[in-house]
Amino acid sequence: MHDLTGFQRDVLYAIAGHDEPHGLAIKDELENYYETEILAGRLYPNLDTLVDKGLVEKGTVDRRTNSYSLTRRGRRETEARREWEQQYVGELLVDS
Repeated sequence: MHDLTGFQRDVLYAIAGHDEPHGLAIKDELENYYETEILAGRLYPNLDTLVDKGLVEKGTVDRRTNSYSLTRRGRRETEARREWEQQYVGELLVDS
C-alpha cells in the first residue's frame, strides 16, 4: 500500500464501502468526497493499476459495465492502513 497514490487509496476506500460497485458508483463517491468532477481518464487507469497490483478484482456486470471488489490482499492492506492511521488520527479525535 506504501506505493499507492492518495487517489488510489481513496479508490480502495470507495470500493470497500460498497458491495461490488461499478465504475460510475465509485466515480460518484469520489466526486462527493473531492467536491469536483473525476474524469474517466483518471479513474479507470487507476482502477486498472489496483487490479494489476492484486488489490482489486474486476468483474463483469454486462457487456459495458464492470464491477469492482477488494481482493483478500486489498482488504488486508486497507485494514492495516486504517490501523496505522488510527494510531495518529485516533489520538487527535480523543483530545478534541
